[in-house]
Amino acid sequence: MASGDLLMNAGVTSVVTVESVRQRLRMRNALCETFLHAEAHRLALACEQMARRFHDGGRLLAVGRGPCLSDAQHVSVEFVHPVIVGKRALPALDISSLIGPGLNAIVEPADMVMGFGSPPGDPEIAAILRAADARGAMTLALPGTEGDYFCQGASDDALVHQEIIEILYHTLWETVHVFLERRELGFDAGESGFLYPFLGQKPQEPGDLVNEVASSIRLKVSDDSVLRNRVAEEEADVIVQAVLGIRERLGRGGRLLLFGNGGSATDANDFVFDCLLPPAGFTPIPAISFSLEPANVTAIANDVGVEMIFLRQLIAHARPADVAIGISTSGGSANVIAALAEARKRGLLTVALLGYDGGEIVRRGLADFAIVVRSDYIPRIQEVQASVYHIMRELLEEKGHATL
Repeated sequence: MASGDLLMNAGVTSVVTVESVRQRLRMRNALCETFLHAEAHRLALACEQMARRFHDGGRLLAVGRGPCLSDAQHVSVEFVHPVIVGKRALPALDISSLIGPGLNAIVEPADMVMGFGSPPGDPEIAAILRAADARGAMTLALPGTEGDYFCQGASDDALVHQEIIEILYHTLWETVHVFLERRELGFDAGESGFLYPFLGQKPQEPGDLVNEVASSIRLKVSDDSVLRNRVAEEEADVIVQAVLGIRERLGRGGRLLLFGNGGSATDANDFVFDCLLPPAGFTPIPAISFSLEPANVTAIANDVGVEMIFLRQLIAHARPADVAIGISTSGGSANVIAALAEARKRGLLTVALLGYDGGEIVRRGLADFAIVVRSDYIPRIQEVQASVYHIMRELLEEKGHATL
């Protein structure tokens, strides 16, 4: 069943209500579990192959166009700057800006090339992957119909598809470390053991490890479902209020100003892409991501300090009718705090997408609307935050009336 049909059958209407938010979150649980449970064994095999290539000096090269640029960015930062203390930095690059004749110059036979696209696929990305395959690289098509790993579109809905693909590549990142440590340290799963509760401390045949990792991947998908259900019960009313507030500001000529660090930077970028380059049938919404400005970010960080990178840009761009949206899994990012505090002084509407218990942003009351995914594990927080801001984007598009 297509996700659009599931939305219709779930009774989702054009009215922005708490129950409509809950229905959209629960619908995603069913789609994520169905897709990733079916893919778990193939994903485990792909991760084993990736671990061999990383071990032998290969790099992960990610590429996407349009709204899928943020996925290439996200993959790169997850592998280079792992969120779990003690995990190694693995070589990864976002090569989206190199699409063209020069791309072949950077792809080496030991590399892995991961291509992102919308649910129907992207012919240009598919051609890039074929060229990489011809050079001996491992290819992963998300989605696609050929490659060392490929899958069909995870959903007909472009936003839901992207959420499922994010879970998929987070799973790749987590699982690669399991296979790397097994390869280098012997049979022990090492510090990655807590990621995969099926893994014991006894020697395992390669096939047994693949099967057990696949089982653990299926278990991990259920963690997202638990979190989405909790957000549905505890945060749906805040999501509705935030949407109503944003609608009012947009009606006054306001814009969305987004910012975050690392994976949250790519989520801020993704939200902006969804506003400016929306799915078919949606109307563009004015939005800016301060995280998309590497020259400004590095200049401000170098000359003034990293805590000022979003504040200085907000001072330059903010107008009274605008909405400042800060994304922080910890709720304690100093530069996000500084920008939200300045936004409040200037009369902007402030919205925060947070993890853990909301951190200093909640304790200091810096957001008019704080939406908290209550977890202490960053990949799961980010995956559910993607569902939240995608639902917000959907509800901003609704033509019907809004109500609490």
